[in-house]
Amino acid sequence: MPNAENILQFLQRVPLFQGLNNRQLRKLAERFVERRYAAGQEMVTQGQGGEGFFLLVSGRAEAIRTRADGEKVMVNSFGPADFFGELALLDEGIRTATVTATEPTECLVLTRWDFLSILKEDAQMAVAILQELARRFRMALDRLQ
Repeated sequence: MPNAENILQFLQRVPLFQGLNNRQLRKLAERFVERRYAAGQEMVTQGQGGEGFFLLVSGRAEAIRTRADGEKVMVNSFGPADFFGELALLDEGIRTATVTATEPTECLVLTRWDFLSILKEDAQMAVAILQELARRFRMALDRLQ
């Protein structure tokens, strides 16, 4: 998926970006970079700084959180059009889990700096994405009850 037009078409199918128009999606598409991971390769590591937002194009990955007592718990699994790292777009906090590719995986990655520079130019885009993030956080909290 090397060109911006292919990325744009893919972003149109991602729930986080459903509230955006084509112009806004095109701006985002131009900033994503492609990354490939082999099966078993760590994509992000718990406790380390976050690079940004990861959107799976193909393949599969799992998020594993190591608790304070050393127990490892799978907290999520990802497939095509799934994403993680949305918190890393908003702050410079550390990763809350290790995400490992479970098969060869192709991703699109958006750095925090690129994301913030786009949002500063387009307040409507910021509102649409933040509303979707808030909805996702509420759903996550509901599952914990």
